[in-house]
Amino acid sequence: MQDRPRHNSYDVVIVGGAIMGSAVAWFLARHPGFAGRVLVVERDPSYERCSTAHTNSCMRQQFSDPLNVRVSQFAARYIRDFQDEIGDTRTPPVDTHFFGYLYLAADAARAEALIADQQMQAGLGAGTRILERDELAAEFPFMALDDIVLGSWGTVDEGYFDGGTLFEWWRRGAIARGVEYVADEVVAVEQAAGRITGVRLKGGVHVACPIVVNAAGPRAGLVAAMAGIKLPVEPRKRMTWVVEAARPLPRALPLTVDPSGVHFRSDGGFYMIGATPDPDPAVDPDDFAEVPGLWEEFAWPALAGRIPQFDRLKVVASWAGHYAYNTFDQNAVIGPHPEVSGFLFINGFSGHGLQQAPAMGRGLAEWIVTGRYESLDLSGFGFERLSGPARVERAVI
Repeated sequence: MQDRPRHNSYDVVIVGGAIMGSAVAWFLARHPGFAGRVLVVERDPSYERCSTAHTNSCMRQQFSDPLNVRVSQFAARYIRDFQDEIGDTRTPPVDTHFFGYLYLAADAARAEALIADQQMQAGLGAGTRILERDELAAEFPFMALDDIVLGSWGTVDEGYFDGGTLFEWWRRGAIARGVEYVADEVVAVEQAAGRITGVRLKGGVHVACPIVVNAAGPRAGLVAAMAGIKLPVEPRKRMTWVVEAARPLPRALPLTVDPSGVHFRSDGGFYMIGATPDPDPAVDPDDFAEVPGLWEEFAWPALAGRIPQFDRLKVVASWAGHYAYNTFDQNAVIGPHPEVSGFLFINGFSGHGLQQAPAMGRGLAEWIVTGRYESLDLSGFGFERLSGPARVERAVI
């Protein structure tokens, strides 16, 4: 990664070089209608503290918003064809483990919501199906289900994948096509007469540009504020544990979303568990301290209550990561600002960003080049909706 930009001006400056920034850079660099200069500014060239590095790399089509279903369906197709999409013989295939997602409902209201969502998902071609309690018991005899009404199980293109491969090869491919990555930090977004004119970097360099893409993940609200824009995206802490079971299950465990909010899945010969702190405040984007007591007092009891043979587990790894959490409706914010011309968003994915990166990166690149979304209309996630009724995504873990 470079220490300084090679030029004084660029056609596009992308703030943040992790999965979203690199997705935009890659799709922009390969777009046949684009021949401009792109600069990606990344404050952490090691990427050790970005959300991409702390993700659980999950993929599902079980959303309540039809647009989210379509976005993830494209991702599943894209990773199957990833080697051809990159066009580099050195590109490895993306490793996938599509053994499913399972949502459990413990009350009538949640069951009705899952049924309605499943009908919508199936109408879009998803492989989701509803299992009554006896069907769940037959499929997952190791689960305690006395409190469960039904479950929604998706076995087609649902599970987890190697998002690191996507990120690394998008970044490599973008650089090979002329995109510059610089290790620095944007500290000011400049504008005149309602139009973006450039950015100032912490290293003291001023870069002129007509377009700034906010791909700053949990720091997106801070970057938007530099342009005088209030964006309802903030860092929310999420905990992950990888455990070894004294008595492993006889089959792969789908990513199971328990009514408690704890979720768990197989992870090779181990199991991965995730949980949300309660309370769940905004945190400093540099705060990666693990939440004391969350495993012993909440996550493990909920897990062992659902799967009794998980009464003996050994934690082999754990970490805290951040959601770039959209407090308005937990959906992405993508596209242009209606008043600050040239300021573009690709933010607020609320935990499902990695699987949305292919469609979102492609879509924003299309908008930059042509002024519209050519492949999949993402305008429903535009900034303008933030001043109207919330378009709430219910299936947020």
